[in-house]
Amino acid sequence: MKNINCIESFGSIDADNDSILLEAFEEHEAFIDAIRFNKFLIIGKKGSGKTAIFKKIITQKSHNIFTYGHTFSDYPWHYHEKQKVIGVPEQDRYLHSWKYLILLTLSKIILNHDNSIPFSEACLEAAGNIEKFIIDTYGSRDLDVTQIFTPSKVLKLNPTFGINWGVLKGEVKPGLLPIEYLPIVIQDVNKTLSAIIMKSLNPENKYYLTFDELDLGFDPKSEDYKERLTGLIMAARSINLLSKENNLSLNIVVFLRNDIYNLLHFEDKNKITSNHVSYIEWDTERTSHTLKKIMENRFTALLKEGNDEIVKWDNVFDETKKMTGRQEKYQHIIDRTFLRPRDIIQFCNEILNIYKEKPSPESKFNNEDINRSKNLYSRYFIDELDDEIHKHLPEYEKYLDVFRDIGFLQFEKTDFIEAFEKRKSQFAISDPNDLLKHLFDFSIIGFYRVGGGGYGGSEYSYKYKDEKATFDIQAEKLRIHPALMEYLQLKKYSKSMSN
Repeated sequence: MKNINCIESFGSIDADNDSILLEAFEEHEAFIDAIRFNKFLIIGKKGSGKTAIFKKIITQKSHNIFTYGHTFSDYPWHYHEKQKVIGVPEQDRYLHSWKYLILLTLSKIILNHDNSIPFSEACLEAAGNIEKFIIDTYGSRDLDVTQIFTPSKVLKLNPTFGINWGVLKGEVKPGLLPIEYLPIVIQDVNKTLSAIIMKSLNPENKYYLTFDELDLGFDPKSEDYKERLTGLIMAARSINLLSKENNLSLNIVVFLRNDIYNLLHFEDKNKITSNHVSYIEWDTERTSHTLKKIMENRFTALLKEGNDEIVKWDNVFDETKKMTGRQEKYQHIIDRTFLRPRDIIQFCNEILNIYKEKPSPESKFNNEDINRSKNLYSRYFIDELDDEIHKHLPEYEKYLDVFRDIGFLQFEKTDFIEAFEKRKSQFAISDPNDLLKHLFDFSIIGFYRVGGGGYGGSEYSYKYKDEKATFDIQAEKLRIHPALMEYLQLKKYSKSMSN
C-alpha cells in the first residue's frame, strides 16, 4: 500500500468530474435491477449515486449492448411544452411527447449504431420505413434528438402511418405535418413508430435508454413540471412493457430524486412503486451495500501497489483507538452523513487535507484528524442541505436560529417550543409542530423512539434512514443531525444534562 500522503483526494463528489468513478464503482442492487431489466425507475436521495449508475450503464457498450444517455441539456423543455396534449388526464398530457422522444432515440440507435440490423426480411422492411421517415423529416439518419420538436420541422408521413387527416380539418396537406400539429395525431404516429421499431430491434441484443439530471429544472410549485415527469415515467413503463411483449431486452431507465418522486401523484403510482422502483440505499437493513465498501474501492484504486492488492478501511483509519463513547471511526463518520456516497467522500477528503498538514503524520488517520475536519465538513453539509431544501422551505435558515438559541445537540420538545415562540413573528410557519414535521422530513432533526427498529432497543429516528418514517408529534426528546453541530455551534450534550 502506498503512503496516504501521496494522493491529493479520494475522488470528487461530482460524478461528472470524478476520475475514478468507474474504477471504484460499487455494483448496487439498483444497477443490477436496471441492467437485468427488472426495474426501470431508480430512486435515490441527491448524492446517493444515481449519476454513477447512469454513467456505468451508458459505458456498457459492446457488439451486442447499445446505450444512450439523456441529460438535462438534451431535454427540449421549451418546445416540449408546446407538445402538451389538451383535454386528457394530467398524467397523460406529456405521455405521448415523451414516447416520441424515446422512439426517435431508439431510431437513432437502429440506424447508426446497431450493425446487426437488418437481421431478417421483416426487420429490413421495418428499418427501411424508419430510415425514410427520419431522413425525410429530419434530413439525416443521425438525427439530433434535442431538435426533434423545433418549430420549423415538418413531419413527412406516408400512408403506412395510418393518420386520420380528417381531424386536422384541412389545415395541412396530407402527408405533411408541421410540428405544432403533432399533438393532435401523435398517438397514431407513436403507434406506427412503436410497431416498426419493435420489429427492427434485435432480440439477441440489449438496449438501454437512460434519463438523468431531471432535477435540474425542479420547481415544487410547478404542476407542469410534475406532469412532465409523470409523463416520462408512464412513457417509459409503456415502452418497456411493449418490449417485453415482443421478447426484447430493452430498458428505458429513469433516474429521479426521492423528494421529487414523493411529490408526484398519479394513477397506478403504488403499483409502479411496488413493481418498477429500485431504491438506492447504503448501510440500511434493506441493502447489503455500504459506504465503507465504496471507500475501500477508492482506497484500492488510489493506494494499491500490487494489481491484486485490496486496501481495506482499517488500512487507512486506525480503528484500534475508538472515538468518544467508544464508537468506531466508521460509525462516527456515517452518523454525520445522510448515508450518501458524496458525504463520506467529502468527509474523507477533509480528513485527508487535515492529515497532510501535519509535519510528521502517522501511517493512518486518527481521532484528531477526524475531529479537526468537522468544521469544514459541517460547512459542506449545510451547503448540500441548502441545494435540496431551499425550494421547499425558503426560510429554513431562520428556523435554524431556533437551534442556535437552544444551543445543544439534544434537547426536549419544550425547549424547542420555548425558543420558537420567541422568534415566531419572523416565521411563515406559525405552529411549532408543523415546523418540526418539515425539519424532520429533511432530516435536520430526529426524534427519540423507544423500542426503535422492532428489536426492543431505542434510537433516534431520522428520515434519511427510513424514507417511510413520519414525525411522531408526541415525541419529547429531539436531536439535530450531528453534521450540523459545528455549523450551528452547538454543545454536544443535551440541555437537560447541562442543567
